[in-house]
Amino acid sequence: MLSSLLMAAFVAQASEEGFSKLQIFMQQLIDWGVGAGGRIIGAVIIFVVGRFLISFIKKLVSKLLMKRHIDAGIQSFVKSLVNILLTILLIIAVIGKLGVETTSFAALLASAGVAVGMALSGNLQNFAGGLIVLLFRPFKVGDWIESQGVSGTVREIQIFHTILTTADNKVIYIPNGALSSGTVTNYSREDTRRVDWVIGVEYGENYDKVESTVRRILAADSRILNTPAPFVALHALDASSVNIVIRVWVKSSDYWGVYFDMNKTIYTVFNEEGIGFPFPQLTVHQAKD
Repeated sequence: MLSSLLMAAFVAQASEEGFSKLQIFMQQLIDWGVGAGGRIIGAVIIFVVGRFLISFIKKLVSKLLMKRHIDAGIQSFVKSLVNILLTILLIIAVIGKLGVETTSFAALLASAGVAVGMALSGNLQNFAGGLIVLLFRPFKVGDWIESQGVSGTVREIQIFHTILTTADNKVIYIPNGALSSGTVTNYSREDTRRVDWVIGVEYGENYDKVESTVRRILAADSRILNTPAPFVALHALDASSVNIVIRVWVKSSDYWGVYFDMNKTIYTVFNEEGIGFPFPQLTVHQAKD
């Protein structure tokens, strides 16, 4: 009887201790959940507020740059750089709020930065190239340039790439490193450009008539500048044609309009004046038996 009572008391004590441990575990779990939930909610709030502040600061920087009439290329570069730096700071703040030690994270980030920097040395070169482009300004936003085998209008200069829009509305990203170290042709830097044509006429045509007709056509187009004066000369006696070279100066914005319009006008006026255009000819001599 006594042993049964002792056994019952032992079981009751063991059950009470187990229940107490379970209570402690559940309390610790609740405390951890409350703390983790608070950190997660805080991190979410920091992220949302941070994104709002980043957007606000970007707009503020943009207005400040526009108010000071800073070059559009520098504006896009600075805005891209500010966005990246502020986003990195926001990520660090969110991670710190989640309980990750920021000092160790910073050390880890620095170590990772060295490794990533070695792996992304090309991007570092592009970043340096972007600074060189902004410093020496071989082109600016809105210029028509040719580089790396492509040509187009400069739409934006970012920290790693320069964005071009081609004539057929394609968007091309050219690394700044290649632009800063390679050849760049800027068609918009100067106010004027020279337009060249080589027009072939038939052998036997009166050259003086051809030249006077060409000069009359040129004089009728107000877009063609008088200084430097238009140049017309006999270029070459080709196999099937007498080639006339024409060189005129126009405003850079009028280049393609003058080029194509003049082709059409010369073709029309030459036909009206009876000036013949050549076509390939082959003379065959038949041997006599």
